[in-house]
Amino acid sequence: MRHAASWLLILCSTLATAQTPAKQITDNQHVWLSVNSTMRFSDRWGAIADVHVRRTNYIADPSFYFVRGGASYWLADNLSLVAGYGHMWLASTVNGKTAFADENRVYQQILYSSRINTVSVLNRFRNEQRWREVLDNGKSTGDFSFSSRLRYLLSLGIPVSKNPKFPQISIANELAVQFGQSVVYNTFDQIRLFGGIRQGFGRGWSYDLGYMLVYQQGAGGNTYN
Repeated sequence: MRHAASWLLILCSTLATAQTPAKQITDNQHVWLSVNSTMRFSDRWGAIADVHVRRTNYIADPSFYFVRGGASYWLADNLSLVAGYGHMWLASTVNGKTAFADENRVYQQILYSSRINTVSVLNRFRNEQRWREVLDNGKSTGDFSFSSRLRYLLSLGIPVSKNPKFPQISIANELAVQFGQSVVYNTFDQIRLFGGIRQGFGRGWSYDLGYMLVYQQGAGGNTYN
């Protein structure tokens, strides 16, 4: 009886291991360019507008195009609320041809900035409702899958010199989780770790340049990009 129980445990363990899909990681190289603007029309009201282009295989193939706009309301100079709309064209390759799936996105955002000594700290919480077009062999089925996504960004600007001609060190991390009927195995969506520099030039203008590691879970739960 004791031997039978031991064999039963071994069999169950083997079956459980066999049914667990192997973890698969795919490495990609991207170039991501964006222009991000904030416009203030009064003490309280303003707007934001972004344009993003991401290419894969460095710059050889399209990954996505994205535009976003929104209305901003400042509760204080360092605390603002934003609500708006974004649209993405997400590329996929089928039989050597590129197809784009539309994604409509409504979002709400809270942004809070502060300082710790000379270090600038930015906290951003964003709630998104996303409708993503379903493609079949690169063609639209007319259906859209819905999901909600929560995103939290922490960004630090660390000056290395009092001379404004020297760039700051820029470090950021963003975590995203998602929910919805189509989200079964990948509630964890992705993290985005960024390290680079930020340099101001002219009134109200600056650029960021650096490296970002994106770690994203696929719909099956065992695939990662």
